[in-house]
Amino acid sequence: MGNETARIDKWLWAARIFKTRSIAANACKNGRVTVNGTTVKPSRSIKCGEVVSVKKPPVTYSFKVLQCNEQRVGAKLVPQIYENVTDAKQYELLEMSRISGFVDRMRGTGRPTKKERRSLDAFIDPSLIGFTSDDDEDEFDFDDEDF
Repeated sequence: MGNETARIDKWLWAARIFKTRSIAANACKNGRVTVNGTTVKPSRSIKCGEVVSVKKPPVTYSFKVLQCNEQRVGAKLVPQIYENVTDAKQYELLEMSRISGFVDRMRGTGRPTKKERRSLDAFIDPSLIGFTSDDDEDEFDFDDEDF
């Protein structure tokens, strides 16, 4: 079914590691794809048995090439194309980042929405921050002669 060699960008797309071939090629250009520890260009040919590492922050996935396909395969056939040899520590990193809330952030948890901002303003009384109301102006007795 597969050839002896395949272009890395085509293989990453065919093995369903990236959604499109152009995304796979960009990942190679930006140094996020390594074969046996060296960064590669999108045109680099890979052979069976090589280990491909892909950085998808915060995790670096590692795959052992079993078949060199350039034709995209169905999701059920993916186990024939590569073997996932990703380190267990990488999955722990993924879980930690998910717990800390950087991945899959709920909408509106960053900057407050207009509604949240108004409720914050209503909640925070200006006197708590150290601002005083207008009727407390007499607190500081400055004479006009001081200036």
